[in-house]
Amino acid sequence: MTYAFDPELAAMIPMLPPSVGFDLATLRAQVARMIAEAPVPDTTGIHVEDRCVPGAKGDPDVRVRVYRPERLSAPAGVYEVHGGGFVAGDLEYSHARNVVLARELGVVVVSVDYRLAPETPYPGPLEDVYAGLVWMAGNADELGIDPRRIAIRGTSAGGGLCAALALLARDRGGPHIAFQYLGVPEIDDRLDTPSMTAFTDTPAWNRPNAVRSWDAYLGPGRAGTEDVPIYAAPARATDLSGLPPAYVSAMHFDPLRDEDIAYALALLAAGVTVELHLFPGTFHGSSLVEHAAVSRRERAEEIAVLKHALGV
Repeated sequence: MTYAFDPELAAMIPMLPPSVGFDLATLRAQVARMIAEAPVPDTTGIHVEDRCVPGAKGDPDVRVRVYRPERLSAPAGVYEVHGGGFVAGDLEYSHARNVVLARELGVVVVSVDYRLAPETPYPGPLEDVYAGLVWMAGNADELGIDPRRIAIRGTSAGGGLCAALALLARDRGGPHIAFQYLGVPEIDDRLDTPSMTAFTDTPAWNRPNAVRSWDAYLGPGRAGTEDVPIYAAPARATDLSGLPPAYVSAMHFDPLRDEDIAYALALLAAGVTVELHLFPGTFHGSSLVEHAAVSRRERAEEIAVLKHALGV
């Protein structure tokens, strides 16, 4: 299929990591190599500390990484959940971006290292993510934050876990979430939208990868059946009332595009304040082309959105 990619992005596609068809070992090795080859971020002015916090009852402890700026702009925080198709990534995956967030926002950032599928399928990863948020809110005094001023942030599978976390926190009566930043969230296991059906060969992420991702997260053969709860696939939720205000991004040639737009519209219909942005000419993961104008705009908008949401 031919795609009208942004020219700056199109020129870099041959140099991006190939879509690996979701061979798990290859994908994890690719992610590890990408992290190892990335520049080491300058953490000057940011205190970075790894902690182990209690998991859900019967589950192991959960690792989190805390980023504390020396100069705080406000007693607020961002709780970050990394992407990786539910099957890859760790605290290093979004380390560089979290340093930037802590510095530019001037707030505490906490990143969570949840267990990965298929070794730990749903609900294990989500319970880890929930446990990390419970710890962050419960230790707000130590962290120097107001527990009513915590935004959750995730992209791709991390965005999907954040959408699920917002539902879970609402239904469990807390912790309070002030805002949900959902970057290209992976939220619908049914895989039946027009973009998911059409985009079978897009860079970085495509329908075959999405099929394997959900198969790993939910367990073989479960995706698309009636036996999938809303906390696994938030697009299935029919009651979105009472959720935090949200920002949802979607990429033009991303299989996730239509489910993301539909979720934003459903939030809006439920009375939730929503900002939706579709970035033209982009694809899933195109922000890796950091010099492209559309990628710079996406990153700048993230900072602006979170500043506004947290009042910093």
